[in-house]
Amino acid sequence: MGLERGIDETRTLGPLPRKLADLLRPELGSLADEIVEEIRSSIPAYARPLDGPYGKAIRAGVQYAITLFVEQIADPSVSKEDSHDVHHRLGQYEMRAGRSLDTLQAAYRVGARVSWRRIMRVGRRSGLSSAVMSQLADAMLAFMDELASVALDGYLEAKASTADALDTWRRRLLQLILEVPSVPAKAIAELAHLIGWEVPSEVSLVAVRPLPGTGHVPARSLLDSDVLAELDGAEPHLLVPGEITSSRVASLQMMLPRCRLAIGARVPLAAAGDSLRWARRTLALAETGVIAETAVLRSEEHLATVLLHADELLVDHLRAKLFAPLAGLTAKQRDRMMETLRAWLDSQGNVVDIAERLDVHPQTVRYRMRQLQATFGDKLEDPAARFEMELILRADSTKAPAPVQRGSSWDGYRIADLLPTRTEPAR
Repeated sequence: MGLERGIDETRTLGPLPRKLADLLRPELGSLADEIVEEIRSSIPAYARPLDGPYGKAIRAGVQYAITLFVEQIADPSVSKEDSHDVHHRLGQYEMRAGRSLDTLQAAYRVGARVSWRRIMRVGRRSGLSSAVMSQLADAMLAFMDELASVALDGYLEAKASTADALDTWRRRLLQLILEVPSVPAKAIAELAHLIGWEVPSEVSLVAVRPLPGTGHVPARSLLDSDVLAELDGAEPHLLVPGEITSSRVASLQMMLPRCRLAIGARVPLAAAGDSLRWARRTLALAETGVIAETAVLRSEEHLATVLLHADELLVDHLRAKLFAPLAGLTAKQRDRMMETLRAWLDSQGNVVDIAERLDVHPQTVRYRMRQLQATFGDKLEDPAARFEMELILRADSTKAPAPVQRGSSWDGYRIADLLPTRTEPAR
């Protein structure tokens, strides 16, 4: 039985003949004793004397189970609440008593086996048809499976309440949220309920990196209770419900004082993996110098840069394709051409702006633009090609482009309009 399975999904009893209840009621007392003794004799963990609260809990669980089963035959609408409550607490008790989940489930299997053995005797003695016996078997097995599921929930709740187990379940919940492909929302909700974590509609993920020479990330126990954390792996990360405010940032910095934090965008819970991916990419770009390194980075402030560097191999391929015409130039010539091209793109073709950016005379700008036109030809008139060139130039730059102070749109603009009819010397 998995955690995802709920009581509402178990099989229903169906319309059993109500006279069966009258046949089975006289068996309840002796059947309860037989089940308890069988559990004690076949499962070593239950072999000790059943005195005190321990024995009372076991006997109560058995008595409630078989009584409820018979009463459901007589009246299918009878309340299950008391029996479910007993078996839920029984599951909690078993965990706190140090017995394994396998042992608990084995006890329910023994109870089902002994009950069916008794029902067969009653059936033969009472002349029940094979059809009724088959129906009765299905009903009993479904009922025992239901109670075992209730006890399992109690066992897991008790286990989740211990410090070590709670930490394990919280880490498992974070794994489920980030898992690809996505796990069912119900599985996340059930595990969140088990550990007392309220499922948020939106989350922000944080990539964590210890600063050089500072050692390991501090213990997660210092973090706020609503923060899910995985700090022991190669790429430590956090999940914070909702938006990460300035006060939350201050709290995280206090709890992780020797770490750099990269905060991903706030996204719906189902997109948590994307937020973490962007946060990690922001962190990596800061470490390689593309983004200025600070103690706290926000991917929201660098989305264009993150996008441009999302696929370095593709950027390299596009760069080689676009700027192949420069291959025959010297390094100095290529640098000058690229510098002029970027200034031209940033200034939207305004000669005065280009001259100011490059600190050269406007006539030199016109000369260089003739060189660009001779090198790239019609590509400079193609909006798609210009866009691709600007993408690569911005991806290659670790600085933000200089602000445009004047200029016009590309509409109706032709690069030839910049060029005089005579040749001027280059600088």
